[in-house]
Amino acid sequence: MKVLILGGTGLISTAITRQLLERGDDVTLYNRGRTEVRVPSGATTLHGDRKEYAAFEAQMADAGPFDAVIDMIGFVPEDAESLIRAFRGRVNQVIFCSTVDVYTKPAARYPYTEAAERKPQSDYGRNKVLCEDALMEADARGDFHVTIIRPASTYGEGGTLVHTFGWRTETFDRLRQGLPVVVHGDGTALWVVCHVDDEAVAFVNALGAEVAFGKAYHATGEEWLTWNRYHELICESMGWPAPTLVHIPSDLLNRIATERFGVIESNFQYNNIYDNRAACEDLGFRYTIPFIEGARRTLNWMEENSRIAPASADPFHDCLLAEWERLSAGASEAVRSG
Repeated sequence: MKVLILGGTGLISTAITRQLLERGDDVTLYNRGRTEVRVPSGATTLHGDRKEYAAFEAQMADAGPFDAVIDMIGFVPEDAESLIRAFRGRVNQVIFCSTVDVYTKPAARYPYTEAAERKPQSDYGRNKVLCEDALMEADARGDFHVTIIRPASTYGEGGTLVHTFGWRTETFDRLRQGLPVVVHGDGTALWVVCHVDDEAVAFVNALGAEVAFGKAYHATGEEWLTWNRYHELICESMGWPAPTLVHIPSDLLNRIATERFGVIESNFQYNNIYDNRAACEDLGFRYTIPFIEGARRTLNWMEENSRIAPASADPFHDCLLAEWERLSAGASEAVRSG
């Protein structure tokens, strides 16, 4: 199969590319050429910026033909509209990487199914909804078949692990040293992560699968971990000291620094539990890499490639802890003294 991947150098894209090459597909990657390439040899690369819509569409008219396109870098409706113009009637299938952030949070019921209400809190989620809708309308018109994959949090070698402070890596040096780490809320909200090697299977197996035409699928982790246990497993995976977790209310963190903690308000503070049965049945998706194994692999890669920044590089963490301790001590004293 001749497959074009828009992106190709990101975390999930790299795993998809590797798996496609391993099974003998003809793979072309389209990207700006600014990100380190970690895929094996064998893929063709085209360079360009899909945000320059007219140039992108002209470039795609000269490229191919392709049997399918996997769009890993579509984030706003204008991207989807350009994708439709570029490939209407020219490919059999478009696979779009969306996100579970399209859903309303908290859920009306758990686990989320693909039919759950889509009224997200974040701009990221709202834009993905608009992309999904535009592509499904193209599918209904007969422009091409569409399959949507909705990952949750993904991780793996070449990337990092998410935590309360987002994707900054200083937190791992803190855990490595046994320093206290802030966790939002009381740490009992449920979170799921999926290693990219498992994630990629859903995309690869969706190619050419008629059962998947016109459908959306979850492909998420299946260990429903509290944030407390998530941090514990990170430390266990590396033989680091048991974590010292300091819990600070989620709404307070967001008020203190929205630019750092805004994702808590729209996502992390809620339970993230998703039903993967459709992807398992139609796409052969399986969750096979336990988090403790995947975390070990990821953090070993980060250490070997000097990707963990020193804790001292982010003094905000210690400032926040000190202020929380001061406020807590003051409140305790005020209550005791009546």
